[in-house]
Amino acid sequence: MTVDAVVFDLDGVIVDSEPVWEEVRRAYVATHGGSWQPDTQRRLMGMSTGEWARYLSGELGVRRSPEQVAAEVVEEMSRRYAARVPVIDGADQVVRRLAARWPLGLASSSPTRLIAAALAATDLTDAFRTTLSTEETERGKPAPDVYLTVARHLGVDPGRCVAVEDSSNGVRSAAAAGMAVVAVPHGSYPLDPDARRLTATVLGSIEELTPEVVDRLI
Repeated sequence: MTVDAVVFDLDGVIVDSEPVWEEVRRAYVATHGGSWQPDTQRRLMGMSTGEWARYLSGELGVRRSPEQVAAEVVEEMSRRYAARVPVIDGADQVVRRLAARWPLGLASSSPTRLIAAALAATDLTDAFRTTLSTEETERGKPAPDVYLTVARHLGVDPGRCVAVEDSSNGVRSAAAAGMAVVAVPHGSYPLDPDARRLTATVLGSIEELTPEVVDRLI
């Protein structure tokens, strides 16, 4: 069987934004009377905007409505992106190299406006046939919704797709969609053991992702 498409995550794969998200949301929680927990960042990774906004407002005790949380945190992230988008070294070249071989999709938990800003800053907007935020799906990661929808938009069988992820919830999401998963975990956020077992391969950096690696996965 051959690979018909490759679907990338954004945060932690193309853009080193997870530390920025953590910094922004930690500060927001502290400013608005909430209490950040030891497992908060791991739980947040992969959640849709609505899901993490409800989590901060409800479970962490932030004294703002979920709608206010989402709007204010995303506004601060947009301000950070306007100053600098932290592109991972080599990620843009990897995306272009794979785009020369396969149609590409993007399945991200970032809001649509941040996806657009990141791709514009990296000059990768045209590299992807379709992009989708979990804002536009019923459930965020680890549910498979975003990956299944991207595959449908690409017109391909999810079982013939390779997904590129960094987080445990992202790996769970892509695997639940039936995709072969390449994991490139962030040094500060290692994969949970169960998520690692769901991967087809684990790479040390995005620059290790070559067409030859992709060809071997399905």
